[in-house]
Amino acid sequence: MRQTKKIVVAVSLALAATGAVAAVATVNGVAIPDNRADFFVKQVTERGQKDSPELRAKVKEELVRNEVLAQEAAKKGLEKNADVKTRLDLARQQVLVGSLINDYVKANPVSEADLKKEYDRIKVNFSGKEYKARHILVADEKTAQDILADLKKGKKFDDIAKEKSIDKNSGQNGGDLGWANPNSFVPEFGNALKELQKGKLSEPVKSQFGWHIIKLDDVRDAKGPSFDEVKPELQRELQGRKVQQYVDDLVKKAKIQ
Repeated sequence: MRQTKKIVVAVSLALAATGAVAAVATVNGVAIPDNRADFFVKQVTERGQKDSPELRAKVKEELVRNEVLAQEAAKKGLEKNADVKTRLDLARQQVLVGSLINDYVKANPVSEADLKKEYDRIKVNFSGKEYKARHILVADEKTAQDILADLKKGKKFDDIAKEKSIDKNSGQNGGDLGWANPNSFVPEFGNALKELQKGKLSEPVKSQFGWHIIKLDDVRDAKGPSFDEVKPELQRELQGRKVQQYVDDLVKKAKIQ
């Protein structure tokens, strides 16, 4: 009994001397280090899931399963397969590339001044008019003409849109398309919209989608989104440009034969 205890103590001291790390589990004598589990948990919690004993149990189960399968693959000599070697090399390369890009982004964040400068550059595109319109979309001109006649007789636009429009998304809302720039629609629709007066109906308008009866509810000066509303999108776009420039510069400097 004393001899066994001495052996255990000796092994523990040896492990400590070699800097061995704590293991979440051991599979066929191979330790799965705790930091591997911590890495998995970090990835999951960064996506919004809460750290918990249940989560860590699932991570441990997954790590153990992967280790069992990896050991079996090694037994079969799959690491020596040419395609497997290539895939492992590519996977290693992708991890390094991702780490390099993340390192660059942390060291070279987009400044608030750059974001505001970009916003000032694009906000000139927010000028013009926005139109709040409804439409009823049908498959043929005769149906469109019949609907127009019914509308002129006093039937409610909303009711006909809900009943007959083949654009079900807007139809269920009485044909409402919300506020939009005419250029965001197909040309035939957008041009007809710009010609309408507030509260008026269009003649049937043919587009690639079918025949439209359009009603213009309101018009306003376009104001566009605020800086805070577009800031996240600008952040992604400008950061992407910086990364692309960084990559391009590295490729240019490389000696490629």
